[in-house]
Amino acid sequence: MRLLALALLLGGGTVLHPRPVMAQMVVGASDQDHALIKRIEDHLNTITLLTAQFHQVAPDGKQSTGTAWLDRTNRRMRFQYDAPSPLLLVANHDQVVFNDSQLGQTTTMPMDKTPIGLLLRPHLELSGDVRVTALMHEGPEIEITLVRDESPGDGSLTLLFHEGKTLLLRGWIVQDAQGASTRVDLLHATVGGPPPPDRLFDTDIGDK
Repeated sequence: MRLLALALLLGGGTVLHPRPVMAQMVVGASDQDHALIKRIEDHLNTITLLTAQFHQVAPDGKQSTGTAWLDRTNRRMRFQYDAPSPLLLVANHDQVVFNDSQLGQTTTMPMDKTPIGLLLRPHLELSGDVRVTALMHEGPEIEITLVRDESPGDGSLTLLFHEGKTLLLRGWIVQDAQGASTRVDLLHATVGGPPPPDRLFDTDIGDK
């Protein structure tokens, strides 16, 4: 069950009062919506490297914390869970690998079959094969939900932003094909800086 929860890819929670927006179509999206979507797209594509502490809520309500590294230039990520959690997630080489050292189990999934794979694209265009299905802008809080247009059944990725002087990515919600959601909140995030060691993104983690 732990690997199943982790395989929902790091997201619990629901989008608050979303309103449908079709990014690829004029119908349903105002000029203001399109401008906001373009701002979000431009902001995401300035984030090449991000390091943060995270707080995760799984579909069953279980909470965990840890440290996250996102290297979007090289399409790789590491979620290192704080003890006593036995879980580790590494995304690299077009794969997402989950390891539970306590159970001695490792699960591998294609990155492009997971919603989180959208976030790891070095350049994410919110058009083409990506569809915006919901947009919520309430005060400084923004939520935007994305799916792959050709395979929406793979699940959705809802990105959470806080709008101040600039946009701030503060986390995401991942919903799997069965409708179960996992939420990740980013804390003390740092954008940029020197690249982390390659060893952090080693997907051969079965014995580590």
